[in-house]
Amino acid sequence: SLSLSLSLSKRIATMADVMSMEEIRETASRLGIDLSQVDLDSIRLPPAEDFGIKSDDEDLNEEDHLELDTGLSNIIVVDNLPVVPKEKFEKLEGVIRKIYSQIGVIKEDGLCMPVDSTTQKTLGYCFIEYNTPQEAELAREKTNLYKLDRAHIFAVNMFGDIEKFTNVPNEWAPPETKPYNPGENLQHWLTDEKARDQFVIRAGSDTEVLWNDARHLKPDPVYKRSFWTESFVQWSPLGTYLATVHRQGAAVWGGATSFNRLMRYAHAQVKLIDFSPGERYLVTYSSHEPSNPRDTHRVVLNIFDVRTGKVMRDFKGSADEFAIGGTGGVTGVSWPVFRWGGGKDDKYFARIGKNVISVYETETFTLIDKKSLKAENVMDFNWSPTDPILALFVPELGGGNQPARVSLVQIPSKEELRQKNLFSVSDCKMYWQSNGDYLAVKVDRYTKTKKSTYTGFELFRIKERDIPIEVLELENKNDKILAFAWEPKGHRFAVIHGDSPRPDISFYSMRSTNNTGRVSKLATLKGKQANALYWSPAGRFILLAGLKGFNGQLEFYNVDELETMATAEHFMATYGPSMASYYIGY
Repeated sequence: SLSLSLSLSKRIATMADVMSMEEIRETASRLGIDLSQVDLDSIRLPPAEDFGIKSDDEDLNEEDHLELDTGLSNIIVVDNLPVVPKEKFEKLEGVIRKIYSQIGVIKEDGLCMPVDSTTQKTLGYCFIEYNTPQEAELAREKTNLYKLDRAHIFAVNMFGDIEKFTNVPNEWAPPETKPYNPGENLQHWLTDEKARDQFVIRAGSDTEVLWNDARHLKPDPVYKRSFWTESFVQWSPLGTYLATVHRQGAAVWGGATSFNRLMRYAHAQVKLIDFSPGERYLVTYSSHEPSNPRDTHRVVLNIFDVRTGKVMRDFKGSADEFAIGGTGGVTGVSWPVFRWGGGKDDKYFARIGKNVISVYETETFTLIDKKSLKAENVMDFNWSPTDPILALFVPELGGGNQPARVSLVQIPSKEELRQKNLFSVSDCKMYWQSNGDYLAVKVDRYTKTKKSTYTGFELFRIKERDIPIEVLELENKNDKILAFAWEPKGHRFAVIHGDSPRPDISFYSMRSTNNTGRVSKLATLKGKQANALYWSPAGRFILLAGLKGFNGQLEFYNVDELETMATAEHFMATYGPSMASYYIGY
């Protein structure tokens, strides 16, 4: 094949400066390339050419660089093919082409099956060149160990891997022991004498980290860098890392002031990232357009160990496989794909599928009990923030003959701890309290005429014996629920209900005045211009926010004293919480 031979010839040409001619001849012979037809001198690459792209990593050691694409990542090697004479060559080629053209588009002259020049028989392997590396990778996954017949089971590898394996030394040598260099304290920012938080701003090509100095009403610069990221930046959940996104993958940076790069995660064309709550793992996502317009986008998900950079598990498939249950993704994929459970140790992660919830444990990164949790028509699920408990919602089935239900399932035993059947359900949303003590289920139900809906709450007391459930209905059942929020680490919650533009806000406690374990209403604030609720991370204080269409009306409220502390206005505001203060911005 002309195109394949040319690609391989270019590869050999770039190796000419570091290989002896004898090594080149041996490599060419092994690959079935006739060197007499290749003019190596005519295809040298320009020396030291960087094509005008300046790297911000030029000061790093070569061993710290990500592996670059060799240009052969779209080629696979299929071994253990039948060895056939010349008269059967065309038939075998047709069989191979039929198998592999179903997976992706093979380039013109992209199937090369070397022949022994002496016997005129095939050598038992072939090279296949696809249009894209993603198609080649999929072909390797789908056909490795494919059984053509009893005597021929395919062994499929990426071409780049073959070269890597052939360069392994024959004799083992002990790895070089590197001296230990203590790392920087990544939580040092928490020791700031002024108890300030850091925040990040991007403008043009610049990215800057600053201290939020509320007392001086101005930010205090910490670190600034140009072209730090090619896409976006993202803090990890506990603030330990700042992640940047690049064409070759993602990276995390840390430190109070220096922001050194701590680790890189190779994932070409990454579009989205997501940390596990305990910051142990990083999920990266990319999607790739298929060669056939009728096919769906191909999705690649990698789960990395944040500290070591090792890929712990990857998931690959069509976008349709990752598009069930949820919103917020790209090309039809729900994001984040995985939801994490098991507390700060990130022991479990799960994703929803058609009639199943697949739960994995992070010790081996395999399915618990090697099978998914079956739940017919399951629509949503949420983990307890502290315990390995799943709350899942299944809507009504059979036209209402089978009621909707909310179930609590213990992991890893998959034992159902509690179930509540729900009737005439229009919609359902679940809200966990931050300590996992309570679960509130907001249930929208149809009236008897089915022409309208009303809302109530099912309140689960998770830590109490037999998990008792209490029903809460608003005084006006027709009030629309605009927002709900639990007090962090507390027993109270707030609800915005009623009609815009001036709904009411009610505060409730899961404890009554005589602590009998019954929900009780604390107060109702009438006619507030608010559509969002934000508790202080330590509880007690809450921001009643009128965002966007409510013209940025802000009221800071003390729930202990049931009194307003302050009011403000920020036109078209959105909100971002902080441990030490409130941020308001566009």
